[in-house]
Formats: sequence, C-alpha cells, structure tokens
Amino acid sequence: MTSDAHLNELGEFLKVRRAELSPRTVGLPDTGGRRVPGLRREEVALLAAISSDYYTRLEQGRIQPSATVLASLAHALHLDDHQRDHLFELAGRRMARQRVPGTQKAQPQLLRLLDDLTVSPGVVIGRRMDILAWNPVAAALLTDFAKVPEDQRNCARILFTDPSMRTLYADWRAVARGCVAHLRMTAAKHPDDPRLTSLVGELSIQDKDFGQWWGSRYMPLHKLGAKRFHHPVVGELVLDWDTFTGSADPDQELVVWTAEPGTASYDRLRALASV
Repeated sequence: MTSDAHLNELGEFLKVRRAELSPRTVGLPDTGGRRVPGLRREEVALLAAISSDYYTRLEQGRIQPSATVLASLAHALHLDDHQRDHLFELAGRRMARQRVPGTQKAQPQLLRLLDDLTVSPGVVIGRRMDILAWNPVAAALLTDFAKVPEDQRNCARILFTDPSMRTLYADWRAVARGCVAHLRMTAAKHPDDPRLTSLVGELSIQDKDFGQWWGSRYMPLHKLGAKRFHHPVVGELVLDWDTFTGSADPDQELVVWTAEPGTASYDRLRALASV
C-alpha cells in the first residue's frame, strides 16, 4: 500500500503532464476556449477509457489506481519509459512487462474459406476488430474497404465514424452496442494493448454514445443472429450472420452473412453479388 504523500505526488504528476500536452498532440480537435493550457480532465479520462470522476479522484490523491489503469494513463499521456516507471513508482505498483499483441495477418485457412464464398459476404476480423480480409460481396454490402487506409480499417471505427453506416443498418444502435461489447471483452484479455486503448479513447471522444456504452457495466455479446440492412442498391436485406473462430489464432474470426433460400433477401443478395 502506498502512502498518502505518494498519492498526492501522483496527482500532481498527472496534473503537470496533462498541462504539458495539447489536444493536437494526442489527436484531438482543438476547439479553443481553454482557460488554461493543456488537456482537460475529461479528455484524459476518455483517452484512458476511465470515468471523469475516477480520474478526478486520482488527481486529488484520493485513490490508488490499478496497474491496468496506470498503463492506460501512460499511453494516454504519451509518457516515455522513464515517466512511465515514475508513474508506477508513485502509485506503488509493479509494472507488468507483458508482451503487447502484435499486428495480425489473416490466417490462410480463413482466407481459403473466404475465397470460396462467392455469394455470401464475409470478412476476417482481428482482435481489435481490425478488418484483416474481405470478399467482394462484403465490400458491396458494407463499404469498399480497399479505399479505407489500412491503419483505419477497423469495424468499430467505421461503424461509429462513417455516417452511411447509420442508414445502412436498420438498427444501428443495437449493432453499435454489440461492437462496444466485443471491444470490452478484448480489453479484458489485453489490458495493456496501446492500440486498443488509443482506439477506445479516440471513439469515446468522437461519439458520446460510445463513451456512455463503454462505461456500462453489462452488455451482452452475441456471436450469431440476424441483421436488417437498408442497402442503397438492392433495397432491404434481412441476413443471418455467424462467426467462425480460427484454430491457429483464436483472436481471429470469419464473419459470414447469409440469406434464407426462397426469400426476397436471398434473391437480392445474389443480385448484389453479381454486381
């Protein structure tokens, strides 16, 4: 257990570092109107994926943060190795030297399955919901992923930042909440993944619904179901979806959408595939 004096020093350290950063440094829009330089408390909290009240108590020296929270704060505040070590020392925590998950590539087995899907849309999703591969029908159904920069090619980012998604999905809010639930599950498995922390912070700043849902205690996670689309070319589609986990890499999933034969959606999906 660390002392109150160290917790007070921790709070002062956070204040000083927060004042040294500009919104542009951490990738946030600078809307002006700031009475003091640096980031606001709520901005740091969002970037670190914690509540504003929790972060405020940290700066006040009232609570001792966990190692996971400290790792998120270190990334949000752009601390170098020395500053990160000092942060953990002030909090009385040992810094876990965990291996940060690297860049994923779609597994060959999943790619072969994907190539065999000529009518059904399919995408290979990575641990952070990065889009690792897709087939032409998925691009026709959802969006042209090839036109999205590779470092931005992420299901959650596209879902929350591309306005067309809110009209494409008939129940966008349900789909978006499921997306947040998926990210929360991933964050529990990889709490020290800086790219995931950065993604959560970015989306929390850009979309108030994301920030609110991220702070919710419980959200169900589904691996299959049905989705209704309002497609601009072929009209309404009701598609079943399912996921298949890669055996070589359990953090990869092949997501496939299908339509029941004999339905209007089946005919429209085949028409979309022909386009």
